[in-house]
Amino acid sequence: MAAKKKGFRLQPLGERVVVEREESEEKTAGGIVLPDTAKDKPARGKIISVGNGRLLDDGSRSQPQVKVGDRVVFSSYAGEMFKVEERELLLMREDDILAVLED
Repeated sequence: MAAKKKGFRLQPLGERVVVEREESEEKTAGGIVLPDTAKDKPARGKIISVGNGRLLDDGSRSQPQVKVGDRVVFSSYAGEMFKVEERELLLMREDDILAVLED
């Protein structure tokens, strides 16, 4: 499934997914307001687009384990960050996702 916004279509290839990172916390537990430079980038986000799966040795494709809308946890250094229409997105391999968050 591809992400589409204002006429722009983004379809990752193969086993890749596009994730929109969640916003980082504005305050510490003690109530101190953090400037942007001091904030840690959260390793959580929402899947906005999914590729068609990993190519297997027999030529078929595996089904992706995540779907659009899933909230996920991923490794801190996963993926390549890029901007699309003021949105910061991450393009990463499905293997970089560590878990799906369920409500």
